[in-house]
Amino acid sequence: MKSMQPARSLPHHIDDNGPRPVVAGTDIKVSQIAWEHEHYGMTPDEIVEAHPHLTLADVHAALAYFYDHADDIRLDWRETDRVIEEMKAKLPPGVRPRPSAAQ
Repeated sequence: MKSMQPARSLPHHIDDNGPRPVVAGTDIKVSQIAWEHEHYGMTPDEIVEAHPHLTLADVHAALAYFYDHADDIRLDWRETDRVIEEMKAKLPPGVRPRPSAAQ
């Protein structure tokens, strides 16, 4: 049986020129749409309701991109969680640096 290959061409709805792929013309990351779908159980229609500047085609393109790159995006989620935990350990809740009084 032949293994599945990622899509050969990038949907025009996705811009992957930056550090993380986003929906073209927006700052909404593919990983955010995938997170909302996977972890919050949001349907594509619900994601469009939450982000009215996106089209249904944008959301489906983002999910298609996610399915083609799921391992990389999930790795990024884990790395983000690790960094957040590291920062929490260095700066416990309630402890925030105060802005300098001199301006």
